[in-house]
Amino acid sequence: MKIIQRPYQTKDTQGILDIINYNILNSTSLYDYNTRSYEQQKTILEDKISKNFPVIVAEYDGKVVGFGMYGEFRFKEAYKFTVEHSVYVSNDYHGKGIGKLLLAELIQLAKKQNLHTMIAVIDAENQSSVGFHEKFGFKTVGIIKESGYKFDRWLHSVFMQLIFE
Repeated sequence: MKIIQRPYQTKDTQGILDIINYNILNSTSLYDYNTRSYEQQKTILEDKISKNFPVIVAEYDGKVVGFGMYGEFRFKEAYKFTVEHSVYVSNDYHGKGIGKLLLAELIQLAKKQNLHTMIAVIDAENQSSVGFHEKFGFKTVGIIKESGYKFDRWLHSVFMQLIFE
């Protein structure tokens, strides 16, 4: 399986939207309740790019099978060297190393931008994502209990951090 990794293009919006909306409806990886429209998703992606943050796409056979991006962790100036990232892979392509490719590329891009640290915010039920991040050197630095409510239950947020050397 040959995965092409490249910068986001507007034509990728629908593929990204399909992945996002699947996760909104079927998982706790996003704490959103309602699916996004094409225009909402396009605006989110264009906002990242306008702020000089990357959005990268994993493509297989002409189809978007995953994507990754990062952006502001918080909106105060002192946080300008810290970013929060997201990596999503199409449900049909889990376990094929696509997430690893995307996160490795995001880490390299962050280092090139002279950023200092990357944050992951993961639902505590998603232990596979916690383990995935640990393989890249992320450490759990905090858990905020009952910080989200979805699917008729309280959810806990795990904060993980990778400090660049």
